[in-house]
Amino acid sequence: MAKPLILVTNDDGITAPGLRNLIRYLNGFGDIVVVAPDSPQSGKGHAITVDDTLFLNKMPVKDGATKEYSCSGTPADCVKLALRELLDRKPDLCVSGINHGSNASINVIYSGTMSAAIEAGIEGIPAIGLSLCDYAWEADFGPAETAIKQIVGKSLEKGIPEGVILNVNIPKASEDGLKGIKVCRQARANWREKFDKRQSPSGKDYYWLTGEFELLDNGEDTDEWALAQNYISVVPTQFDLTAYHAIQQLNSWDF
Repeated sequence: MAKPLILVTNDDGITAPGLRNLIRYLNGFGDIVVVAPDSPQSGKGHAITVDDTLFLNKMPVKDGATKEYSCSGTPADCVKLALRELLDRKPDLCVSGINHGSNASINVIYSGTMSAAIEAGIEGIPAIGLSLCDYAWEADFGPAETAIKQIVGKSLEKGIPEGVILNVNIPKASEDGLKGIKVCRQARANWREKFDKRQSPSGKDYYWLTGEFELLDNGEDTDEWALAQNYISVVPTQFDLTAYHAIQQLNSWDF
């Protein structure tokens, strides 16, 4: 039997330490094909390139990958190109990450890491997005290695439910400090955003986005609670955005 084919991508770029560590952690699970952005694409969400050219460049193979490509587009572009232009069979799993920074709660909406995984899920491919709650480029991904291997192994063995993408977030903690893995719901939260208004030397206004994270949820079954307690959170997400609970109420409007 052929080895499992694992598509690996991210949003921090093909040279990001999180991606390079992930490739090493996946050694032994199957053939690893990497298609990742050629530059950082954080916060791009599910953006796709429709009004510009896209380029793929074959890269030197490192860290145990089978093949590696950089892409000039977004994380979602990477998955689309991999499936349509590069791979000769459907991947058994897509793993996106390891992201530098949290993608828990509302961050999942903006995340390029998760959008790449969701794009794979739309195509019927089991998919996982992995994020470490540490934005530093030199972040230590090592403590999460065992848990990541466990989640990937179980996903290949048991199968991820159809239409579900796993959003996995890892607290910044030592290996001894990690308490385990919890399946959670997404916490209600928001960003209280501000813009830092400045002026260029020529007198033109410009803006830097800033803000504070605002947790609106005190539940002890959420990803934010789990992370605060040093658990790895696993949230099953989906790309069907229908609010089923509202259908009956809207039908009562008697259009």
